[in-house]
Amino acid sequence: MENTMKVLELLEELEDLVDEATGLPLTGKIMVDAEEIFQIVREIRLALPDDVQQAKWIRDERDRILAEAKTEYERIIREAKKQADYLVETDDITIRATKLAAEIKQDAETHARVMRMRTYDYVDKMLYDMQGQMDELNMKYFGEMYTNLEATFTKINEILTANREEMKNLAYKTQNEVESGTFAESLDKE
Repeated sequence: MENTMKVLELLEELEDLVDEATGLPLTGKIMVDAEEIFQIVREIRLALPDDVQQAKWIRDERDRILAEAKTEYERIIREAKKQADYLVETDDITIRATKLAAEIKQDAETHARVMRMRTYDYVDKMLYDMQGQMDELNMKYFGEMYTNLEATFTKINEILTANREEMKNLAYKTQNEVESGTFAESLDKE
């Protein structure tokens, strides 16, 4: 309380000094002793109550805390942007992986179809060659054994023909499945 009174007295002294100062004509300005003014201001500062000085410290502390909070906010925003970029990139990786998996599956289905067709061709060739050998044997033993062997060779020939037909039907069915899009389902059933 005493300091507050001292400050008020010093402010009155400052007012008196300004009131008693010599005025400059036509300008509205006055002349004062600068050293006297500075001395009064120094005394006012020294007489300021602790509350005023503490308020200044609190204001400075508030400004420091706000600056730290702003820095932390900007750091959190940067981190959030990095995380968002990472999630977007991760999503791109997932999309690319899914697309690659679909391509690999398609390639595998195509390869399986080609291998089936090659197997059918191979079996058909073996059956055809065997059929040719049977025809040769038939011609070789045509003479006396014709009657007995003819029925046997005919039966074998029919079996071979039926087997070849079955292979052709399987190849035809596989081709139709590929064209109709059900080939992958038939692989799963096997």
